[in-house]
Amino acid sequence: MKTPTLKMPAEKKDLEKKICETEVVIKNADGLHMRPAMQFVDVASQFECDVTVSNIENDVDGKSIMQMSMLAATCGTKLKIKTDGKNASEAIEALKELVEIKMFDEAPPEE
Repeated sequence: MKTPTLKMPAEKKDLEKKICETEVVIKNADGLHMRPAMQFVDVASQFECDVTVSNIENDVDGKSIMQMSMLAATCGTKLKIKTDGKNASEAIEALKELVEIKMFDEAPPEE
């Protein structure tokens, strides 16, 4: 007779679904062209969560360079970033820092 194996209950923290949202403003002079879009995708892809980026017209996958380029976000554009999954809060902080503090390592607009 085969002894039944008991499954241990999943830990509560593994069952919790984390969803985070923030709004950022594109501050670099040239906006979200291909190089900054690729930087965004690279950072987003480091985390085990879904990343959605929205402007007024579109919701796109923040881990897809093709979809990110569809946003055509110029300097001053507001974007909403939503993360959903295991590293949601860490992802949102890293992406917000990339966009608003590091400004994709590019210059702000001249005044």
